[in-house]
Amino acid sequence: MSWKIIEKNRRLLSREEGFSPKRRGGKLTVCLVYPNRYAVGMSNLGFQSVHALLNEEPDILCDRAFLPDADDLREYRRSGTKLLSLESGEPLGSFDIIAFSVSFENDYLNIPVIFDLAGIPPLASERRPAHPLVMAGGAALFLNPEPVADFLDLVCVGEGEELLQSLLELMRAEGIVERESFLARAARLPGIYIPALYDVSYDGVRVAGRRAGHGAPEQVARLMMADPDRRESVSGILTPDTEFSDMYLMEVSRGCPRGCRFCAAGFIYFPYRQRSLDELKRQAVEGLARRGKIGLVGAAVSDHRDIGELCRFILEQGGKVSVSSLRIDRLDDGMIEVLKASGHKTVALAPEGGSQRMRDLVRKNLTEEQILAACDLLIGHDILNLKLYFIIGLPTETMDDLEEMTALVGKIRERVIDAARKNKRLGEIILSVNPFVPKPFTPFQWCGMEDTASLEKKLKYLQQAVGKLSNVRLIAESPKDAYLQALLSRGDRRLSAFLLRSAELGSWKRAAREFDVDTDLLVYRNIPLDETLPWDVIGSAGVDRLRREYLEAFPRREAVIVS
Repeated sequence: MSWKIIEKNRRLLSREEGFSPKRRGGKLTVCLVYPNRYAVGMSNLGFQSVHALLNEEPDILCDRAFLPDADDLREYRRSGTKLLSLESGEPLGSFDIIAFSVSFENDYLNIPVIFDLAGIPPLASERRPAHPLVMAGGAALFLNPEPVADFLDLVCVGEGEELLQSLLELMRAEGIVERESFLARAARLPGIYIPALYDVSYDGVRVAGRRAGHGAPEQVARLMMADPDRRESVSGILTPDTEFSDMYLMEVSRGCPRGCRFCAAGFIYFPYRQRSLDELKRQAVEGLARRGKIGLVGAAVSDHRDIGELCRFILEQGGKVSVSSLRIDRLDDGMIEVLKASGHKTVALAPEGGSQRMRDLVRKNLTEEQILAACDLLIGHDILNLKLYFIIGLPTETMDDLEEMTALVGKIRERVIDAARKNKRLGEIILSVNPFVPKPFTPFQWCGMEDTASLEKKLKYLQQAVGKLSNVRLIAESPKDAYLQALLSRGDRRLSAFLLRSAELGSWKRAAREFDVDTDLLVYRNIPLDETLPWDVIGSAGVDRLRREYLEAFPRREAVIVS
C-alpha cells in the first residue's frame, strides 16, 4: 500500500470544512464514486447531495472516491495499491456497495479505469456475490444508461431525494447478499432499472428489440422530487481544492421552463421547479457564514420568480453573487447592478443560434434586437467583457447562418469598442463555440450530428472571420471530442466493449478504430421516428411532445424520417 496516496488523501481531508467522516461500523458501507478528478467531483452539487443524504442514515457509512489525477494514477500503478476511499482509506472492494454518480457521458470512459484500479471485474456478469453491489445514478444515467449498463447491477433513474429511501428500505429488509433475489425485488421499485433483467437484440446498427423478465417493467419511470424545498442542495463540504473554492453553491431551481429543442434540461428535469424565497434566504445566510460569495446554480437561474429579491438580499447581508450565465431576455438594471457589486467583470450570454433562422429552429425565442439590447444594457453599466455561447452544426445549418453569426458579433463588437474608447479601457468578446450533439429525450434526439470534417471547416471559417476582429477571441470544443460525446449519448450496450478497450489502450480513438460496430452510423445517422431507441427502456410521459416539437422544427422531414 502506498503511503504517498494515504498522505495525499489525509491532506485533502484536512483542507475540507463542514463534514466529519463517520467511523467504521455502519450496517451498510457505501463508497460513492465520482468518475473524474476530486476537483471536478467536489464542485458537483448532485454528488455532494447524495453523499450527505446517505450519511444522514444512522446505519450507513458512505465514503467517497474519485478518479486519481495523473501523478496519483502512476503511483497506484507503481505500488500496486488498490483504489482507496478518501475518508477511511479502505479499498473499494471492501465496501458493500459502490455507487457511481455520473453527470456527463464522457466520464463513462473512466468507469472501467476505476474498476481496474479497484481490482474489481468491470462486467456485472463476471462479478460474484463477494464483490460489492455496483449501482449508479446521475444526469447521464437519466439520459441513456445503456453504454455502461453491462457494468452495473442497478441504475437509479431519477433524483436521489425521491428514490433512494425506498431502495435503502429494501436493502435493510432483504439484504443484498442474495444478489439475484435482491435485484429481482429492486426491479419492482419505481425508478430502479436492473440491466441484467432485460434482453436486448440488435439488427445492424439498430436496437431491434428489448424484453424484460423477472417482473421488471417494460419501461422504468424517471422519478423527480415534487417539492424542491423538501431538501436543500448546497455545498455541504467546502474545500480550496475546487474550481469554486471561493463560493458557497446553492441550487435555486431544477429543470428549465424554456424547452429549447436541443437541450435536455427542460425535458428530463420536468417539470421546472423553483425553491421558495424563504428557503433560499435561509440557505444564503448559512452559506455567507462560511464564504463571502454565493454561487446560484440551476439550468435557468434567471427565470426564478424571486431572483432579483434573492440577489438583493445576499448583497444586503454583505455577500456577493455569482451566476454561470443569464437569460438574455431576463436582464434588467437591477440584476446588472448586483453583478457589478459582486465584482463581475465578464457576463456570459447564450444566443446559441448564430442566425435568426437557427434561433427559431431550436425555439430559443430570441431576436437579434433582444440580443443587442441586452449587450447595450451591459455596456451601459460599464461591463465591457462579454462571453457569448453559440452552437454550430445544428440541423439544416448553412454557411449563410454562420455569416449572420459573424455579422452579429461584429455589431456587438462595435458597441464594446465605442464604449471602451469613451471609458479609456479595453473590452473583450469571447465566443464559446460548441458543435451540436444530439441528446436523448430532446426533440432533436432523432437528428444525426454533423460530420466532423464539415464542422472543422466551419470552425476554420469562424477562426478566420473572427481573426480579423480586434478584441474578439474564439474558443471552441474539438469536433472530435463532440463526436465522442455523441457516441456515448446515442450508444447502446455494445459500447461496453469499446469502453473496456479504450481503458486498455488509453485512447478512445484507437478503440473506435478496432470496434466492430460502425461508430459513424451511431453518431451521424438520422433516426426514424418509429425506431426503437437504446434509451427507450426509460419511460417518458412527454414522448408525444418530443415528436410534435421535432415535426414542427422539420415539417418536410415527416415523409422521410418515419419508416
